Amino acid sequence: MPILKNKDELGLVEPAAEPKSEVKKEAAIKRFTEYTLEIIKVILISLAIIVPVRYFLIQPFYVKGASMEPNFFDHEYLIINEIGYRFNSPERGDIVVFKYPRDPSQYFIKRIIGLPNETLEIKNGKITVFNGDNREGLLLKENYLEEEIKTFGDRTISLGVEEYFIMGDNRLASFDSRSFGPIKRESIVGKVWFRGWPFDKLKIFETPEYNQ
Repeated sequence: MPILKNKDELGLVEPAAEPKSEVKKEAAIKRFTEYTLEIIKVILISLAIIVPVRYFLIQPFYVKGASMEPNFFDHEYLIINEIGYRFNSPERGDIVVFKYPRDPSQYFIKRIIGLPNETLEIKNGKITVFNGDNREGLLLKENYLEEEIKTFGDRTISLGVEEYFIMGDNRLASFDSRSFGPIKRESIVGKVWFRGWPFDKLKIFETPEYNQ
């Protein structure tokens, strides 16, 4: 029967164990690499979500000037819905950001008052709208304005296809369609959706109802 001998007698050798410091170093490098790859993955996923949202869905703007007071004030931070008008047409009462027709590098914020193919009459501080549903004219009741606010600049305006008549809520201090005429549909960037600053005035904006 064969006799089993111990390792020392056989002269066997075993691989030397790596120093503990080297093992710890390799483990640390591995953890750092995994952490870095995870961070890169999170950044790439975030960019894939944020970039399309930022440039195609919503966009931030700051209010500049007093033309929309008392509903919007200077330096307020607004979020604009850019995708909504790809599926629906702008409505009367929508607060929109648009490119100034005479200088597209400038952006204005105003409210839509007149829609395509309508005729507007501004007279005695009031606005009357004539369209297919209101042949005799509809006197607008703008509940978002203070009662004493009047719309000056008597005139009659007929809008064409894809034309919108816009005005600031501060009718006494607003440079709008009364000065530079209607704006084209293509110049509208989007609808004001949300006020994010100041925090005490956070608000989601909806299209107002008229003559209710």
